[in-house]
Amino acid sequence: MSTALICLICLILLFVLLAMGVHVGFALFFVGFVGFWWCVDFKSAIGTLGTATFTNASNYTFSVIPLFVLMGNYAFASGISNGLFDFGNKWLNRLPGGLACSTVVVCAAFGAICGSAQATTATMGTVALPEMRKYGYRDSLSCGCIAAGGTLGFLIPPSSAFIVYGICSENSIGSLFAAGVVPGILLALLWVITIVIQVKLNPSLCEPSKKYTWRERIISVKNVIPIIILFGLVMGGIFGGIFSTSEAAVAGSFLAFIFMVINRKLNKENLSTALMSSVSAFGMSFLLIVGAGIFGNFLTVSGVPAMLSSFVAGLNISRYIILAIIVIIYAFLGCIMEGAAMVLITVPIFYPIITSLGFNGIWFGVLIVLVTQLGQITPPVGLCAYVIAGVAGDIPLQTVFKGIVPYIVGIVITIVAITVFPQIALWLPSLMAP
Repeated sequence: MSTALICLICLILLFVLLAMGVHVGFALFFVGFVGFWWCVDFKSAIGTLGTATFTNASNYTFSVIPLFVLMGNYAFASGISNGLFDFGNKWLNRLPGGLACSTVVVCAAFGAICGSAQATTATMGTVALPEMRKYGYRDSLSCGCIAAGGTLGFLIPPSSAFIVYGICSENSIGSLFAAGVVPGILLALLWVITIVIQVKLNPSLCEPSKKYTWRERIISVKNVIPIIILFGLVMGGIFGGIFSTSEAAVAGSFLAFIFMVINRKLNKENLSTALMSSVSAFGMSFLLIVGAGIFGNFLTVSGVPAMLSSFVAGLNISRYIILAIIVIIYAFLGCIMEGAAMVLITVPIFYPIITSLGFNGIWFGVLIVLVTQLGQITPPVGLCAYVIAGVAGDIPLQTVFKGIVPYIVGIVITIVAITVFPQIALWLPSLMAP
């Protein structure tokens, strides 16, 4: 039997296991082992279990994942998110749908210290949803902007998606972080415009917000200072070549802990919750990573990615048509799979094709994350939609998905923009210190 057919059968088996509800990490682990055994032999397959597990467990690069998660948990415990929302609300309240606009902006700011779409959505749902209900915002508008805004934690660094992609593709995580900044700002701006247009066309979506004086606005600036310092330390250190990504994660976690102390939020409950949440999140991520490592070994010995790359490179069609097909595949997979798992499974297959077509690996990472964002808010999985529905408790899921629809346009525009103008993503990485 040819290795291409073996690979196809194993991929079908993988999706069958996922459809049955098997954890992605275990599914990757099992299929990778079976595929390797099928392509080589049982003894080599047993050997790769230990090799892949040890290699991933001893990989220093993976330390950034729990550290950035810990930084976000410390920042949340310190009460930074509440201060951010107060700042955003006071400065953007004069816009139509001001509370919703400020929610998107605050999601972008909180995503800059969190790195998780689900955590950003849950945090802002807790903070912003009661306020928007208080001022008569329709549930579709309030839940839609929170669910969509929460996905900015997937694009704006430090993003867990960029970390996973960087490890899988062997690209610089620091460069990927820098590449996500401008597209993240662009997408947040497009979503603010989306909200303004919605409210202009249908003023009944919300009631006018409370007016604030300039004195109140200026005083609120102090609330955003911790975020500026924290983001400046992490990204400034990486951008200037002062820190490696792992060192920046350590420095950021320590500074977030200091803010927790300064704000008098350091207690046994907050510390225990932050540490246990970080350990739990990394434990699940590590299981995915180990499984993906074994699955990747199987793909390597099968030779299928190389064969696909050679086949695609030999096609007499535009590389942009091939890129569009890959993006459509990602958009479909994003609707049925969790983002990090999708990146782990697909990058070993598609990355060689993309590089053989002459596309930049850093740029492709931004494109993947944008399409993955789309999957975070589209049915049937749409994890961020489920998160905000869970936070609200009494809002039907269909109302959440209805409110999300207008924000899909912003993601599509951003994807088209970085495809036509790659420098939107590549400008900042090009300025980084070598």
